[in-house]
Amino acid sequence: MVRAVRATQVEIESAVQALRDGELVAFPTETVYGLGANAQNPAAVRKIFELKGRPANHPVIVHLDSPRYLHRWVREVPEPANRLAEAFWPGPLTMVMPRAPHVHEVITGGQDTIAIRVPAHPMAQQLLTAFGGGIAAPSANRYGRLSPTRAEHVREEFGDSVRVILDGGECQIGLESTIVAFTGEQVRLLRPGSVTAAQLREVVGELAIGPDFDSPRVPGGTPSHYAPSTPMTIVPAGEIDAQADAASSGGRRVAVLAQRLPLRSHKYVTWINAGRRPEVYARDLYNNLRTLDKAGCQRILVQSVPEGEAWEAVRDRLVRAASSIAESDDGTGGAMAVLP
Repeated sequence: MVRAVRATQVEIESAVQALRDGELVAFPTETVYGLGANAQNPAAVRKIFELKGRPANHPVIVHLDSPRYLHRWVREVPEPANRLAEAFWPGPLTMVMPRAPHVHEVITGGQDTIAIRVPAHPMAQQLLTAFGGGIAAPSANRYGRLSPTRAEHVREEFGDSVRVILDGGECQIGLESTIVAFTGEQVRLLRPGSVTAAQLREVVGELAIGPDFDSPRVPGGTPSHYAPSTPMTIVPAGEIDAQADAASSGGRRVAVLAQRLPLRSHKYVTWINAGRRPEVYARDLYNNLRTLDKAGCQRILVQSVPEGEAWEAVRDRLVRAASSIAESDDGTGGAMAVLP
């Protein structure tokens, strides 16, 4: 897909006006498409929650065009955050810091912390600079479902409910940002992404992994998330053909996301070979799962990905997508499982 690097002046002006009018705007980032509202307008931000079906205690990320505006949103910037901002902003890193007193709790999910990111996508930068303020933006999809990596995914999800959708082509990373939080001098990785733990350690030294009892709630932190509508199961790499045969017995249609071609023909199986390169697999993951979700199958089987840090973010998204009950618009969902 051709990537549009910049929007026209008319498109940007239309998006900025929509934000100022308290309406929602979808825009591309290098990770996934965001569903944005004026972060200083609580009523507008509530529209995000209503449209997505997002729980009120689930915080959203505020996007800025530059770290120089952090003081408007953050009460204090921990010293390690300054180093991380210098190393990774603009880019796919979100940092959770103490919120400024005036920041509304609709942004923070009622917490005393705020999540901030400076995206690198040129079109996101265009929009943020022209708007001149923070844009609150989770991913532009129904809560708990697959994140959008193309403008067409947003249109499929929301139709005319979003005033403006800026089309920046396919997202180059395809998975949500890495999220870190700070407790004193400690830096804690709360959501893996394309900025890896090893890269973070190079900047801040010691790094805690995963949430603890005192960690703030963050986007995508629930056990079940990023899920297709079709029940999804992760199977061991060496068993993917056998599992596909078993699941499709009796003429049941099955979808498969694998890292290779099938060893033999499977009559009732729709098979996608996503390849073995982690960055390509990650970029295409949500689009591939959307394709399989539309294939009219009764189950999606996903070949387990390799161990190692290069696959950590992909593994995190797959496990959440296949965990217990995926939340849908009405709070229900199909039972899902992870096979050992």
